[in-house]
Parts: sequence; structure tokens; C-alpha cells
Amino acid sequence: MSFGQQGGPQSQWDPWKPQSQQPWANGGDDGRTPDWAALAEASETRNKRRRLLFVGGGAVATIAIGTAVAMAVVSANGDNQASGNPSNVPASGSIPSSSATAPSFAPTSAPPPLDPKDFIASKSKDTAPLSADALFPGTQLTMGSAVYKKGPTADTKNCASVAEGTLPKVLNANDCTRLLRVTYVKGGIGVTVGVAVFDTEAQATKAKNQTDNSGLVKSLFGSGVKPFCNAAFCRTTTNSYGRYAYFTIAGYFNGDDVTKKDTKVFQVGDDLAVFTFRQIRRRGEAQASAAANE
Repeated sequence: MSFGQQGGPQSQWDPWKPQSQQPWANGGDDGRTPDWAALAEASETRNKRRRLLFVGGGAVATIAIGTAVAMAVVSANGDNQASGNPSNVPASGSIPSSSATAPSFAPTSAPPPLDPKDFIASKSKDTAPLSADALFPGTQLTMGSAVYKKGPTADTKNCASVAEGTLPKVLNANDCTRLLRVTYVKGGIGVTVGVAVFDTEAQATKAKNQTDNSGLVKSLFGSGVKPFCNAAFCRTTTNSYGRYAYFTIAGYFNGDDVTKKDTKVFQVGDDLAVFTFRQIRRRGEAQASAAANE
């Protein structure tokens, strides 16, 4: 029986495979002489490949370094929005140190709101239309649970003519220009409010301070309102706000005198004094608001 060459075809030597066989000249099993020409050629081929790999590796390294430098340039000078880092980062020499003092700025604030009282403190600024019905509008007044029915109104430039006791002299001395009156009724009690108008706040304040207990505004009746406080003792109040001095006189329609025990009369006078103050202030607020919107 015949067999082919034992072990199959002879393996070829590959210098890059450690287990491959080296070529030998002229066959033979033992003591063969190496093919020195083939070994030299293989060594030369191996050296060339190493040089090519070294050059190729250097080129790759050069490309990698160049890419890193390019990315650094993009990070320093580009938008770099994808990373979320700020663009246009300043050079390290221009970055302030942690000990640098933060810049300071002058504080800012909105202008203060207009003061309503400024618009009713003098004739020059208090220019809105004025009348008794404008200052005391409607047909009745509600203060808390109390409801007051509005009676007649009056307006005169002769302030002293509608005042009594020491008040006419006070009004004339401080150059009162107008006196507005209105009467309100609740049950058997009537109250008249008188608003004296001056050119300045100083005049109104002086008139208030000069008024004593014997100075009073005359009660206003008519148009369904019976006379009151003509002869009987009545309760009076005096105050001022801005260029306005305002007075109240309250009493019974049946002619009874008002005493300190008559708390209902006191309440009526106080309610109307408070309402008058609010109406004068609202006048200032309306004019201040209009001026702010101009």
C-alpha cells in the first residue's frame, strides 16, 4: 500500500508566525544546511515592514496631535454650544483672580408715588371741578350699618354769611373763598357739613386752629328738611385737610338740647366728619392718579 508524503504537504515558513518552519535547502531530515539567501531576504523584508509600521504609526500620532490642537482651537475660539461651555473664553491673563473686587453699581429705585395731599394743598394744583354735589354725590350715605338721607346743598362765596359766633371773623381773616354745605338726616337728627375753601393749606390749618367752641357753621334746611339747631344746643366739630377746613353741626329736629349722653347725635356728627375727610382725600387721589398717567 502506498501512502502519500507523510504529514501532508510541507508547511511554508512565514517570518511573522512563530511556529512556522524555516525553509531549508535541498531537503534532508537532519543536519540540513540553512538557506542563507532565503533567510537574508526574509530578514530584509521584516526590517522594511518594521520601518513602514514605524512611519505609519508616526503619521497616525501626528494626525492625532493635530486633531487635538484643532479641537483646542475650536474650544477656545468657537461657539462650542454643544458642550454647554461659554464661548469666547478670555485668556488666562485676563481672567480676574478670586480676590478681585466685584464691580459696584449705584442703586436704582422707582420714583416715589405722587402724594394725593399735594394736589389739594394749594389752589394752583387743586384744579378739578368743585361743587357740593360733586363732593357729596348721590341721594344717601351709608356708614357702616347707618344710612343717612341726603338733604339740600348750598354753595356761597361769602363764607362769613353762613357762619355764626366767632367763625365769620376767622373765615374772613384767612381769606376763605367758598363755603359748601350739605345736610343729611337720620331719624329725628339732622347734621349739616360745611366745607370752607382756601387758597393754601396754611390758611385752612390756621382757620381750624383759630376756631373755638362758639364758632359754628349755620345749619342748612329746606326741601323737606325741617329747621334744627336754631336755638337749641347742638354738637359741633372742626377739622382741616389740605386747603379745606370742614365743620359739622348736629342736633334734634324737635328742638331738644344735645347733652353728653346723646351718643346718637355724636355718632352722626362723627360719621359725617369722617366721610367729608375721605371725600376730600379722594379728590386728591383722583388728581394724583391723573397726573401720574400723563
